[in-house]
Amino acid sequence: MATPAAPTGGARNGAGPEWGGFEENIQGGGSAVIDMENMDDTSGSSFEDMGELHQRLREEEVDADAAAAEEEDGEFLGMKGFKGQLSRQVADQMWQAGKRQASRAFSLYANIDILRPYFDVEPAQVRSRLLESMIPIKMVSFPQKIAGELYGPLMLVFTLVAILLHGMKTSDTIIREGTLMGTAIGTCFGYWLGVSSFIYFLAYLCNAQITMLQMLALLGYGLFGHCIVLFITYNIHLHALFYLFWLLVGGLSTLRMVAVLVSRTVGPTQRLLLCGTLATLHMLFLLYLHFAYHKVVEGILDTLEGPNIPPIQRVPRDIPAALPAARLPTTVLNATARAVAVTLQSH
Repeated sequence: MATPAAPTGGARNGAGPEWGGFEENIQGGGSAVIDMENMDDTSGSSFEDMGELHQRLREEEVDADAAAAEEEDGEFLGMKGFKGQLSRQVADQMWQAGKRQASRAFSLYANIDILRPYFDVEPAQVRSRLLESMIPIKMVSFPQKIAGELYGPLMLVFTLVAILLHGMKTSDTIIREGTLMGTAIGTCFGYWLGVSSFIYFLAYLCNAQITMLQMLALLGYGLFGHCIVLFITYNIHLHALFYLFWLLVGGLSTLRMVAVLVSRTVGPTQRLLLCGTLATLHMLFLLYLHFAYHKVVEGILDTLEGPNIPPIQRVPRDIPAALPAARLPTTVLNATARAVAVTLQSH
């Protein structure tokens, strides 16, 4: 019985140092008393260890829940933060765009030098160009020179506005919608810009060598004849005088423009179309300005309406005695007599 127990003891002796105290007590006295002082506290489980383990598991669960909640909050806050960042970027772009537009508006005065070449002209040059606008030159071999400035044409348009406004006031013109000033400005500037654009379009179709700036200058200086004719005929109300100035002064300014366009256009058909259109519009515009806003002469109205004729007067008539009195009732006779009496008294 003792022989097979030996390997067990040897196995225990080689088990490790933690069983040393237990082996010594067994071999020493054969006592079954276990020395608990030599036992390691971590060699077994207890209720306290289970409680700590349970508490640790609960803490880990709580930490995991908190981490999951923080992750969800982070995702929500991340989306919200992305939207906020996007809105800030859009607002910043709008602010930058508005700032650039405002800077362009405020820097317009700094860019006024762009228009300086078109208005940098001496008064002597303007005077000479006004005189040249009334002198047609027959020169077709090479293009005639056109002034590349807008000071003279713009001043002529404003002068025409003032003359037209004077004609409106002297003729007691009544504008139902708008004002006299607005009508005059719209008429003059509308003709200058509109006809210049239209003739430039025709010149482009006819392959004429002219730019929009040159067309504005040419038509603007062509209004000098209109200013002379209207200024004289608005103060001297003679239609014969107007037709005389219309043919002479207005015709000379129109011929000047036609000569310039002829020298810059190739082909008889193109010249006829372009120059005929310009001459027709220019001469008809002068007729419109005169007859639309001129003082109406009373003599012309008398000529059209005839002499003053007094209103038709009532003449009393006698009742013919040949009619038999039996046919007329008494009431009709009395009424007729009273009406004749009233008529005689009124006259």
